[in-house]
Amino acid sequence: MSVPPGTRFGRTAQVARKERSEALAKWGFFAMSISMVLPLLAIVGYLLYRAAPSLSWEFLVDVPRRGMREGGIWPAFVGTLYLVGLSLAVAAPIGVMAAIYLHEYARDNWFNRLINLAVINLAGVPSIVHALFGLGAFVYAARFGYSILSASLTLAIMTLPVIIASTREALASVPTAFRVACWNVGASRWQTIRRVVLPNSISGILTGVILQVSRAAGETAPIMFTGAVFYKAVQRGDLFPYRLTEQCMALSMHLYTVSTQVPNIKDSIPYATAVVLLGLVLMVNATAIVARVWLRNRKRW
Repeated sequence: MSVPPGTRFGRTAQVARKERSEALAKWGFFAMSISMVLPLLAIVGYLLYRAAPSLSWEFLVDVPRRGMREGGIWPAFVGTLYLVGLSLAVAAPIGVMAAIYLHEYARDNWFNRLINLAVINLAGVPSIVHALFGLGAFVYAARFGYSILSASLTLAIMTLPVIIASTREALASVPTAFRVACWNVGASRWQTIRRVVLPNSISGILTGVILQVSRAAGETAPIMFTGAVFYKAVQRGDLFPYRLTEQCMALSMHLYTVSTQVPNIKDSIPYATAVVLLGLVLMVNATAIVARVWLRNRKRW
């Protein structure tokens, strides 16, 4: 049967159906993306609206006054930086090294399968259980007392599984051919990991660090049981007001305190505290994301 001229490569009914299906799928996924973004924007907008009367630079750098009914949140802000920074300094190297062992060195035997199972289970343990573990292990057994050190170590234990899992995925994303090429020219396993695997997986490792910072900054139960305190007298503007053996204030616990335990407080103060906590997390995350994008752009593959 002959085909009319000009229609041999034309748009058929089957092609039209595929194009309609593609368009429906595209707009469906777009709608799902918008449905996730809009609630987030609504929550942030509502927080900013309620926090506006108290949100200012003075609120950030001032200290609480009149039983935390007035003043600012400087002691809690600095305490959060202490807790997040120290927990990151402990969890990041241990998590990365553990992931390197599990992915690059560990053999497939019962012991290593047990370690993998323990890491997976640890990621699902509620934060209150981590808090009780930190209370027993660091406050009482190690005799660190109620301190920044105990709280930071508890946060580090809680966030280790995320760093280990994300680092293993990042290491797995590096092609095996890279390793084989290095071994063929005489490089040792550690030289291959240090010079080839880690530089090409660092952007993925930072993903776990980002998640660790977000979770550590927002947790209340682990630090409440191990090192956070209701109130701590701190001089305004003092960047190093705490020692590691002392207790400290933290934004997450301070937010809980002013929301539930302080009567006759100005309505905007809890919302302003929440906005500062959210802004701190976003600032740290944005820094890590910029570093991750820069490192990813340096890849040669």
